[in-house]
Amino acid sequence: MTTSILWLRQDLRLTDNPALEAARHSRRLVPVYIHDPALNGRWPPGAASNWWLHQSLTALDRDLRQLGSRLILRAGPTAGVLEELIETCSATSVCWNRRYEPSLRQADGDLKSALQATGIEINSCNANLLFEPWEIGRDVRADSPAPYKVFTAYWRACLKRGLPGMVHDHPGKLPGLPRRIASLSPEDLGLLPRVRWDTGLQKQWQPGEMGALAKLEQFLDDNALDYTSARERPAIDGTSGLSPHLHFGEIGPRQVIQAAQWRAHSAAGNAGAQLESFIRQIGWREFAHHLLFHFPDSDREPLNNRFKGFPWRKNYADDLRAWQQGNTGIPLVDAGMRELWHTGRMHNRVRMVVASFLTKNLLIPWQEGAAWFWDTLVDADLANNSMGWQWVAGCGADAAPYFRIFNPVLQGEKFDPEGVYVRLWVPELDSLPARYLHKPWSAPQSMLARCADYPPPMIDLKSSRERALEAYRQR
Repeated sequence: MTTSILWLRQDLRLTDNPALEAARHSRRLVPVYIHDPALNGRWPPGAASNWWLHQSLTALDRDLRQLGSRLILRAGPTAGVLEELIETCSATSVCWNRRYEPSLRQADGDLKSALQATGIEINSCNANLLFEPWEIGRDVRADSPAPYKVFTAYWRACLKRGLPGMVHDHPGKLPGLPRRIASLSPEDLGLLPRVRWDTGLQKQWQPGEMGALAKLEQFLDDNALDYTSARERPAIDGTSGLSPHLHFGEIGPRQVIQAAQWRAHSAAGNAGAQLESFIRQIGWREFAHHLLFHFPDSDREPLNNRFKGFPWRKNYADDLRAWQQGNTGIPLVDAGMRELWHTGRMHNRVRMVVASFLTKNLLIPWQEGAAWFWDTLVDADLANNSMGWQWVAGCGADAAPYFRIFNPVLQGEKFDPEGVYVRLWVPELDSLPARYLHKPWSAPQSMLARCADYPPPMIDLKSSRERALEAYRQR
């Protein structure tokens, strides 16, 4: 009787899961999640990611039980846990979906070799990217062909290859487990915070495959046909909200692409252009993983070597803390940082603004911002986080020009003109008219008296911009 182990990681779904498809035809199937934070090297999951993982594992176990199976939870060094489980259930094969972070690639390779040496069959698959990072190849237009560093050329190569659609349907039934397979509970993994700060996350999100599919359907029904403009407005729910679901593999990019293409074919008007813009964002996610795969130090080192000696400030602990807590005195920045703390997310437009403020107005290293986002975002993804911060800081691939410094006042006036977003997260300013909301320091003193709880700006935007430009010109 054949028994397969399905080793689950960031592929916590049943639909279009290639490793599950490879394993489900065995007589016995053991779906297992192994909690081993050390395997992530210098980037163990942050607090918000752990919260999401707890909810997602609970949802996956529920979904598996409906198909006659259940999720086995273990904790400890992955290799040892798998070896013990193989022996306990006399498994003949182990199936998993690949991960591409540098430390995990090495660990997966070592594990695969060790298990194959004992006669275990290994099936490793791609569940979470449209293309393997090595499939798109190199930019042959360069003098010396090298991995793509410009998104437009990279995405053009992807489109030329052809975007894949969904492959595997949701299974109707799964093989049972061998008898006497012990499991921990999600609570045993210690993923939830001891001091429960997660009320806002619970209100905002529904982790799990059902939540991911519902979020995709809601987006396609309500926002997809106005995506190009709506995605820029932080006060409205104009984005898909799929990033944490994609990160944990509760939905796959092939599913998203296929659903978007189907909707484009069935809708009228400019639906095709709107959904192409949305699909392009999936392309940016692919590009981020392409970069981290080919430049494995880009999670901590600038891709552009000219920035290795950049004159960042040295003593910035107080300013960093004010930024983290949303107490900078710059309304749009503070609104974004407070949204992040309460919900585990931040609107993409605002992410660029707060990152620009930290790295350029405050001259604090981008790595500090990346580390804070890593701990507080529910969609904290090493590839996307690293690419995004390097893009804003101007030291990465396809980076913003050094002179692009987002002015939070102008950005607020353009994308939150009535101040709905700022009023939600910075209620101290609620009494101010919209014309003063993004620059309260310019309001009459009689109005400011009603906002006494809100701090003055920690820095002058104009002079700090000039300071940053001078530093960047030296590179």
